[in-house]
Amino acid sequence: MAGAADMLDMSRSMVSRYLSQMEGWAGARLLHRSTRSLSLTPAGEVALEHCLQLQELAEGLKGVGMAADQTPGGKVRISCAPSLADSVLVPFLQQYLDRFPAVSVDLQVSNQTVNMVEERIDLAIRITNALDPNLIARPLGQCRSVLCASPEYLASQNVIHTPSDLTRHNCLTYSHFGSQWQFEHKGEPVVASVSGNFCVNEAFIVLKAAVAGMGVGLLPLYAASPYLRSGALVQLLPDYQPETLGIYGVYRSRRHMSPALRALIDELVEHFSRIEI
Repeated sequence: MAGAADMLDMSRSMVSRYLSQMEGWAGARLLHRSTRSLSLTPAGEVALEHCLQLQELAEGLKGVGMAADQTPGGKVRISCAPSLADSVLVPFLQQYLDRFPAVSVDLQVSNQTVNMVEERIDLAIRITNALDPNLIARPLGQCRSVLCASPEYLASQNVIHTPSDLTRHNCLTYSHFGSQWQFEHKGEPVVASVSGNFCVNEAFIVLKAAVAGMGVGLLPLYAASPYLRSGALVQLLPDYQPETLGIYGVYRSRRHMSPALRALIDELVEHFSRIEI
């Protein structure tokens, strides 16, 4: 399996998923697996013959549907979290599609980690500091966060001087981060244990709740920036930097990347380098 992953320039987990999907199509186990070796089952022998025929056909199809100048075209299927899609990705895609009119985008918005093979996802955009090392991913940028609340909420509450003061406030929590908020102050890590009466699994709803005066939120800067500029939200503890997360573009194979997907990733890297996130 490791050898196949190296030859195909894929992650081992992706090779395993493809194999499982092939066995699902065949309705039979294709390989005998042990800790030391792999061997073909009788059904696998038959499948191998079909695969060799498919490989021959594929070689003859190289370049079909692709312009001689490698102009991006066709459909690209993307998975992205709702808040990032709304604040960053949709405005970017408008420019991308204007630049490459032969491309169409199928955007799947979800907070769940998708199975890229089963969902036929070409690019999954993920915000995390714990990316699976088996995945093929390109860093796109960094996601900074900001601690904030509405002026109305702050007018009736105790002043917040340090993260420890958050224990006396109603903190709006994002279920994927839990109740431990991490900061850095003068090069040292600071962890605040928070609690509140509102928890949700979508960062954009935390933003709406903070603007409505429900409590203190730890929000992505890309989503909170317009509200900070308008005064609808006020930044808290500016000397304490919340944990920064990485933004990655995850895809299935470097070798078999379409011109549209390659252009999309390159344009995303450039776009993230220009915006405040």
